[in-house]
Amino acid sequence: MTSITSKLPQLGTTIFTTMSALAAEVGAINLSQGFPDYDCSPKLIELVNQAMKDGHNQYAPMAGVKALRLAIASKTKKLYDAYYDIDTEITITAGGTQAIFTAITAIVHPNDEVIVFEPAFDCYAPAIKLMGGVVKSLELEPSNDYRIDWAMVKKLITNRTRLIILNSPHNPTATILHQDDIDELSAIVKTQDILILSDEVYEHLIYDGETHHSMAMYPELRERSFIIASFGKLLHATGWKIGYCLAPAYLMTEFKKVHQYLVFSVSSAVQQGIAQYLKDEDTYLNLPSFFQQKRDHFRNGLAKTKFELLPSSGSYFQSVKYGHLTDEADTEFALRLTREAGVACIPTSVFYTRGTDHKVLRFCFAKKQETLDDAVNRLLDFKLLR
Repeated sequence: MTSITSKLPQLGTTIFTTMSALAAEVGAINLSQGFPDYDCSPKLIELVNQAMKDGHNQYAPMAGVKALRLAIASKTKKLYDAYYDIDTEITITAGGTQAIFTAITAIVHPNDEVIVFEPAFDCYAPAIKLMGGVVKSLELEPSNDYRIDWAMVKKLITNRTRLIILNSPHNPTATILHQDDIDELSAIVKTQDILILSDEVYEHLIYDGETHHSMAMYPELRERSFIIASFGKLLHATGWKIGYCLAPAYLMTEFKKVHQYLVFSVSSAVQQGIAQYLKDEDTYLNLPSFFQQKRDHFRNGLAKTKFELLPSSGSYFQSVKYGHLTDEADTEFALRLTREAGVACIPTSVFYTRGTDHKVLRFCFAKKQETLDDAVNRLLDFKLLR
């Protein structure tokens, strides 16, 4: 056998694959991986099916179907008062993860430093390392509601800092950026040659009347930002793997150079169907109330358990603390919950480079009400003692 040297020697199977597989094996309710257990709109399926019947079954343009890029530009202008040129500043991607990987690949060179806030979605660091970049992690803590300490960010910046990765609404913590965060960020990058990758795949899942502070809203940030979005989250169709990237032309030029050789383009028919579906603005304007109802229902149920609930301001996740109940590591406790309580979740230590364990678990509430009720009842019946 020919020997090889792994580029990612420390990485194995993702926690999402592990927990979903275990949930299927033991018949647990899967609140671990972030996907709905209900179907997307029948109207959307009909539109995609009609696009197939109409012959949209060959390669789409590399940047994406024009009708969809127009719909994205219109939505972005309406929501954030930001104009993006459909030919030079918008690219349709095979999901948010591909867009993130493409942006990092396009601009991170060996020894470039990238600031990442942890807990962080698990695709950031591997992409940085594959490009020879250096991950500069700043750990956030539940005791401070996972707020960013911008004074510490300033200390992390060196003449090799190339990129700051932001994620709001945040996975896994369900927190959001606030205006003071934007002010601090703007002040930091104003005199620095630093780019921003803003992971905004949960942009429409924001609650309690709060504002989503997209980088698109702020000209001084927009001009240096890749903004990543996902139709999987917007349309309850995570398996379609359709997303997009917004960026100023000089950045999108580099993005497309990688994109065209990574996937070239994504499903023509699905893009055509989504473009037609987005003509009804309610498809995204009603999402906050739709998911807030699920969040509130799930939180009310969890409040009856012995878990301590953390805030959930955005995304479709709810985190809980359990350290007052057991000293078990979160990875062990999550496995035991799956096997013994029949409810699968995600231990948040896996989102820290150092495996920092704050005794916090993440649940996904993008589920049918009966699924959430069943999960809560199982957790209420769960006996902590072995």
